[in-house]
Amino acid sequence: MDPKMNIIRNDFKIMPRSMVCEDSNLRGDITVSSGCVIHPCSTIIAESGPIILGENCIVEEYATVRYFIPENHPANDDRNEDGTVKPLIIGPDNVFEVGCTVEALSIGERNVFECKSYVSADVTVGSGCVVGAGCRLVGKQTLADKTILYSGQCLQREAMDKQKSQMIQLDYLRRILPNYHHLRKVNHDPKKARAQV
Repeated sequence: MDPKMNIIRNDFKIMPRSMVCEDSNLRGDITVSSGCVIHPCSTIIAESGPIILGENCIVEEYATVRYFIPENHPANDDRNEDGTVKPLIIGPDNVFEVGCTVEALSIGERNVFECKSYVSADVTVGSGCVVGAGCRLVGKQTLADKTILYSGQCLQREAMDKQKSQMIQLDYLRRILPNYHHLRKVNHDPKKARAQV
């Protein structure tokens, strides 16, 4: 086991209207924004620094979202003024489907990472992209907005329409999940935090 994994301090901020199943595997400093749904058996690991998951994201079963900056990666030099690593800010309305693994250090909004897809830390993901089932993206590259990747060869095309909203799926999950799974309690309300300052 990697010795770095032992020193990760868990600090979960779960915002109102989000649902995080107890059976999910969360490690590190993770902020789950309002409206997100984190399924059981999903994994979110904030290894190199904090992860901020944007509003209304869905992380499905066996999906892994990992923030790990490899050695000698340029992102290691891009730090805050106090020397700490900048957080990974994941845009709103992203869907991480069953069995995908996403390590990208930049993720826009309204993207879909389909089943068993893999995105490495060298990839920059724009907005409105679809990484098709089983596609593997490795090596330095940038997915322009509205890029669709498909087939085992990761063929690309541009989407003609904007990605559809996941609100119907989110509403369904919010109704169903509490009937079958224990949920982690909401523990952070930004409105209350501002009032105390």
